[in-house]
Amino acid sequence: MFKITKTNASAPLMRGSLELNDNNPEMLAQLSISESWVGDFSSGVIRLQERSARLHGLSVPECGLLSLMRCYDPRDRGRIVQIFEQAAALSSSFCFSTTIILPNGYRQPLFCMGESNGYEEEGNGSMIGMFIFPRIEADTGKAAIRRQ
Repeated sequence: MFKITKTNASAPLMRGSLELNDNNPEMLAQLSISESWVGDFSSGVIRLQERSARLHGLSVPECGLLSLMRCYDPRDRGRIVQIFEQAAALSSSFCFSTTIILPNGYRQPLFCMGESNGYEEEGNGSMIGMFIFPRIEADTGKAAIRRQ
């Protein structure tokens, strides 16, 4: 469940092509937690926001790719590394989904979308992305991520 697309450097990106009334941020906030993240190719550091770091089992918001993926379903890790490697080699858009397996036994679905840029031109670059954590009920009837 992933997609990588090459960005045509000569064509402008069509960011914001949907009108706000075509989106429903209130529904997204009701059904999920979403947070942005950034990655720096020159240092290899990925910077998360507070909730994302906690949900990944990290005590600090900065980490490397392998630390980030430690809690991901082991069956998905190789595919996700490949996605990040491809995105680092060529400016592109990407997405993936996996499950975070929490130490307390909860399984938290995760969706990630992002873009990479600049690596092939300057020898360094960056990634930006968004994690989306659906608010779900666990088998025990307790929410892994509670509404606030």
